[in-house]
Amino acid sequence: MVFLGLKTFLMVDTIDLKIIAQLEINARTSYVEIGKQIGLSPSSVRERIQKLEDNEIITGYKLSLNNQKLGYGLEVFIMFKLFSGKLNTFCKQLNEFPEISEVHRITGTHNIFMKVVLIDQLHLQKFIDRLLVYGEPTTHLILSDLNSAK
Repeated sequence: MVFLGLKTFLMVDTIDLKIIAQLEINARTSYVEIGKQIGLSPSSVRERIQKLEDNEIITGYKLSLNNQKLGYGLEVFIMFKLFSGKLNTFCKQLNEFPEISEVHRITGTHNIFMKVVLIDQLHLQKFIDRLLVYGEPTTHLILSDLNSAK
């Protein structure tokens, strides 16, 4: 579902929103297929997508992987409370943690929210041990992705 602010809403129309909805389902959908779904020619679809990209409404296309099939059977969220003065150091070291698939700076009692993809519990234990020099992690095991159930 797309939520747009007032300024953005004025830049797009209902046809653009239909194109965005199709691309959210599958970003690799062809202009021809999108055109069939919404009643436009492929060239009109291409022009509208280009406009959406030029106006930075569409900012990129994301690859989605099945981590289970790649051997990563454990996904966790980690709420991370950094020690005082460790934020910059931690941010500079993020490349040393390839297990982190998402990382966000947040408000509240924790500073960082991460989604981490791991092989198993032993991998999780070693990952947490590496984090402990920066702060206090609180780990939450992901049981299922409810978005994929839609």
